[in-house]
Amino acid sequence: MRDDELSDASALRFLVGSALKAARTSARVTQQAAAKHIGFTSGKLSYMESGETAQSADHVAQLMRLYNAPAEDVEWVVSLAVRADHGVLSTRNDDVWPDWFKLYVGLEKLAQRQFEYTNSFFPGQLQTLDYATAVVGDSLHIPAKDVAQTARARIDRQRVADDDKPLQISAVVEESVLDRPFGGPTVMIEQFEHVLELMTLPNIDLRVIPTAVGNHDGLSNPFILLNFTDARGIAYIEYHTGALYLQERADVDLYALIADRLTDRALSAEDTASAIQSRIMKMKNME
Repeated sequence: MRDDELSDASALRFLVGSALKAARTSARVTQQAAAKHIGFTSGKLSYMESGETAQSADHVAQLMRLYNAPAEDVEWVVSLAVRADHGVLSTRNDDVWPDWFKLYVGLEKLAQRQFEYTNSFFPGQLQTLDYATAVVGDSLHIPAKDVAQTARARIDRQRVADDDKPLQISAVVEESVLDRPFGGPTVMIEQFEHVLELMTLPNIDLRVIPTAVGNHDGLSNPFILLNFTDARGIAYIEYHTGALYLQERADVDLYALIADRLTDRALSAEDTASAIQSRIMKMKNME
């Protein structure tokens, strides 16, 4: 993937805006005072902090310095603003994604590392086309006519096998994911074999957390952590009609701690592979 393919302006603006708001809050500067400092109205600064409007590098630098942010923070936030100002990479299949999810797609393209905890299905980065089709095939949010394109869009987003900059992905899935028969035995066997092959890659770490573990930190909701080379991480939590994008340091640190605790309670990579192999044998006996 070329560097110019990483520039999704809406995602970058979100990162810039979140960083500006976090720095302002930490400095205890009111939005009104910050806006006056750069000749903005409070409303215009609010749009800037939400990433809904373009952010000039000069204004970003002025604000970060007003907030007495460390020099390295000023540098990376300004560099992101410069990149966002250089153009937009239109994401493919935009017409089948809701607006709130398009932002995630842009952020995912920028991420260097991703952690995902899921209790329903394998992470999208690890899915086969037939499995993805079965996952989205009975969704209230996706019209039947868009199912094939939506599934293909999920496959097109995959970066785990990218030759240049593969996504580093760690994932913990509930044991129930192995027993939820999306698409039937043939589709599941193909998915299992695909996952086992991906697990041989150095950038993939997949673990199963046994049902026998009982209560644990992830049960309240699935989540994704995205980490970037040039910015602080983001925690992403999806619900039926939208998603939360958390970038406050305390929030991200909490989800990072949960990710570590889930990984500790999950099976080893070797035992996870054995659990998947046992499902393959079970499925083949059903055919």
